[in-house]
Amino acid sequence: MSNQAVAESQAALVGVEKAGGVATLTLNRPKSLNALSEDVLRALQTSLDEIAADAMVKAVILQGSGKHFCAGHDLKEMTARRADPDGGRAYFEQLFAICSKMMMSIVRLPQPVIAKVRGIATAAGCQLVAACDLALAADDSRFATSGVNIGLFCSTPMVALSRNVARKHAMEMLVLGDFVPAPRAAEMGLINWTVPEAELDAKALEIAERIAGKSPKALKIGKRAFYDQAEMSLEEAYAFAGRTMAENMMALDAEAGIGAFVAKQPMPEWRGE
Repeated sequence: MSNQAVAESQAALVGVEKAGGVATLTLNRPKSLNALSEDVLRALQTSLDEIAADAMVKAVILQGSGKHFCAGHDLKEMTARRADPDGGRAYFEQLFAICSKMMMSIVRLPQPVIAKVRGIATAAGCQLVAACDLALAADDSRFATSGVNIGLFCSTPMVALSRNVARKHAMEMLVLGDFVPAPRAAEMGLINWTVPEAELDAKALEIAERIAGKSPKALKIGKRAFYDQAEMSLEEAYAFAGRTMAENMMALDAEAGIGAFVAKQPMPEWRGE
């Protein structure tokens, strides 16, 4: 397959639209509830890599096409690999490595990523929501790490989930596999906001545009520091955060923004430097 054909195939699986500093990524397998096939994971990775290098993009919205966000891994695709000589083990390890790299790319992306959820977000789909920096959902949407119900504990979704909600809440979802309604997911800390389905698009765009109006330099530094310090001890985190604040203070955006604030002038146009 030519490079152009690969690009066209990936575009069909993950749509990318850019406007006003906001990039919208759309999982485009509605008939499969936007399941994360290997090709979808690779297409998402390509899109994230391109956005990471695009200084014009200030915020990202991630959504599913059709009525649902994402039903997790493509179990039909995975089951077919049981015919491999090793029963599919090598493929499964490779697939989960590809998925983990993509999830980490969301965390490491310079721009904040907002999950916009309709319908269901289950298993790796729930992991995708947890991997995003912010999340909002229609008030009738539902979340689950339901692998345990079919004999497959959601171990990789557990990584993102347990870093978003309290341990007992995470374990509740992981060992019961029940659907959690959006209001309860917000109480648990899995998502930030619930809104009526009719208001979902407008609310997501409002949030993304507000983020896009901030200094991209400050957001890049701050997002990186947020995740890095979370893995440190308290003393290490404060020392690291102090160095990070000093780094941020040296940025031209910070100099201009603080100067405007002190002088009671309008905020400048951010340069991202």
